[in-house]
Amino acid sequence: MSKPSTFTAALATMLGATLGGLFLWRSIRTQKRKALKGPASAEPIQAQLEADVNLLQPARREPQTQKLLRLEADVNLLQPARREPQTQKLLRANSLLEVPPVIVSSPEEWETLWPDFQKDLSVYPVLGLDCEWVSVKGKASAVSLLQLATFSGRCVLVRLLMFRNAQLPLPEGLVGVLSDPRVLKVGVGCYEDGKRLTHDHGLTLSCTVDLRYLALRQRQAVLNNGLSLKSLAADLLNVTLDKSLELRCSDWEADVLTQEQMVYAAHDAQISVALFFHLLGMNTEPRLPAEGESVFVQLASCCQGLVDVPFRARYNGEGEEGERRRRSRKFTVESPESGDQQVPDPRQNKRKPLGVGYSARKSPLYDNCFLHAPDGQPLCTCDKKKAKWYLEKGIGELVSDDPFVVRLLFEPSGRPDSQKDYYLTAKENVCVVCGKADSYIRKNIVPHEYRRHFPAEMKDHNSHDILLLCTSCHAASNVHDGVLKQRLAEEHSAPQGCEEGIRLLEDADRRRVRSAARALLSASAGMPQSRKEELLSVIQSFFFSNGQQEVTQEMLQRAAALETRIFNESYVPHGLKVVQVYAERSLRGLMELERCWRQHFLTSMQPRHLPPLWSVNHNHDKYLRKYGEDLQIQLN
Repeated sequence: MSKPSTFTAALATMLGATLGGLFLWRSIRTQKRKALKGPASAEPIQAQLEADVNLLQPARREPQTQKLLRLEADVNLLQPARREPQTQKLLRANSLLEVPPVIVSSPEEWETLWPDFQKDLSVYPVLGLDCEWVSVKGKASAVSLLQLATFSGRCVLVRLLMFRNAQLPLPEGLVGVLSDPRVLKVGVGCYEDGKRLTHDHGLTLSCTVDLRYLALRQRQAVLNNGLSLKSLAADLLNVTLDKSLELRCSDWEADVLTQEQMVYAAHDAQISVALFFHLLGMNTEPRLPAEGESVFVQLASCCQGLVDVPFRARYNGEGEEGERRRRSRKFTVESPESGDQQVPDPRQNKRKPLGVGYSARKSPLYDNCFLHAPDGQPLCTCDKKKAKWYLEKGIGELVSDDPFVVRLLFEPSGRPDSQKDYYLTAKENVCVVCGKADSYIRKNIVPHEYRRHFPAEMKDHNSHDILLLCTSCHAASNVHDGVLKQRLAEEHSAPQGCEEGIRLLEDADRRRVRSAARALLSASAGMPQSRKEELLSVIQSFFFSNGQQEVTQEMLQRAAALETRIFNESYVPHGLKVVQVYAERSLRGLMELERCWRQHFLTSMQPRHLPPLWSVNHNHDKYLRKYGEDLQIQLN
């Protein structure tokens, strides 16, 4: 390179450096001036810097932004469920029952109503649940109808067999909500219903709460009529449920359900929801969740120890559990007067002979001796021992040996209204059903547990309702009697059972306290502190309303000896309760009860050897003439 060229290059370099330095100095001075004007002047630069950062780091920033957006959306979805109970008012039971149910027989029908169900569950995650099925000859078919109801009374009737017969899959929403551990399913016997749903349709039912446990836990609840759903509704909500056999045992597998069937099924689920909130006291005094607490947590805390627990209680007896087993059976009415359920004839069971162990009479019941008035008018028949008593006392004289006739020597207190009287007819010593003559037992057509409570006016001369049956027919008649007794128990809220089984109620809270106290007394030394505090809190909450007082050793001893069975002061025997109901209609009501049992015997046993003049209306006209319809009934 020549010297001029080298000089030119050096000059250009110096000039460029000078201009660059001047430009840099001017830029710095300008920035300082803008900074002195205030923070607002820096916003465009900050915005530009943020834009540059976003352009340079899109892959790192975007996922975090999306996550925040999703989180915000989730919070917005959850917030209504937390805030809504502040303004959401629970409907009264009668209002719930007025909401019409919806039938679901296909996935499309389910998807139509499922969004509304979800909205209700977001407010109160509680479903009233019940099932219906058909039983033929004691064998239960698969569950045919599933009823679900929300707090608003919205009720869906899912025809499970329709899905199965059409080979349609059950809706995912239905399967999911049944197994959802954060949605309470409440009802009477809902845990047992879950077992049937699993067995019959492969459905999983979780988070169930039996209302009977909740009812027993509420000490202030007055339970006069037992623990069936009908009884709880009557005692706690003053609501009468229709539990007639015609509906309960109707055909739930029919192609089209009647309006009466739909209403009956829906009411069971709707009233279950109403009972749940009533037993928690939320229908009168709504309680808001605590800070940071969800509605589900609040509700579940009120059911602590009762979730997914099968109901087992001694007092429940045949009347309550029997209701669940017998629900929805098919039946036919053999007589419009009887309303009896047709059951298989127990005498046809060759493997289990009936009447074995019965003690048959060793002497005839009827001697067919006759008593006559002094003027010779026939008065009645009697046994020979009684007829001879009149002879031995000298107040009667023998008229004939065969037949054995005694004429009284005094005026009797009463005479038959006519010579066609039941008590003037001779009676055979044979089974009135089959005619067997070698062994027989007396049968009370109106069972003694009812007759014993009748007024004295209706217990005088009631041998009309005592008939002879052989041991086999007697045992069969008792089986049929059990069906009518159960119907009377359900219709009149008069649960059956022995005195021990109903008068003494098993209290789950007391049992829990007793167990906690015994555990502390026997194994306190090796028990973790957390467990010890938990057991102490159980005892504190039982003895002290605020749970703050200290549990003493003496208190532990009292708790360990706590009686877990509570005397039911409102206990009324089944027979007396039924007679009381009929006695409300005075004399005609009790005559109706008599007629019901007599007709039941004719319908169920079809006797072929009844004594002449035996009648379902025996003495009823006489009662009305003698006492009048307004007779003041005094029950024994």
